Amino acid sequence: MRRNELLELAQTLINGQRAQDYGDAEIMFHAIAAGWAIILETQVTASDVALCMAWLKMCRLSKSPDHLDSWADLIGYGALGGEIATKGQHNA
Repeated sequence: MRRNELLELAQTLINGQRAQDYGDAEIMFHAIAAGWAIILETQVTASDVALCMAWLKMCRLSKSPDHLDSWADLIGYGALGGEIATKGQHNA
């Protein structure tokens, strides 16, 4: 798959059915962070969730590098994490 197609797939996934199924990503990441903070007994942010989920996808890709869905998910977590981490900042 070409890079533009992969970027479009990731965009379709995070803005389409997954957004409908799971709701606003930032709200969901905050909810996940709250649960992880209890389990891990340390502070966890929504940005941390995006980083950890991206790491999960990278670990899976190390075993199955041809798994297209994991590449699309990795891109999606990067985009969502970047949006959450830079909220309120303006593009220069």
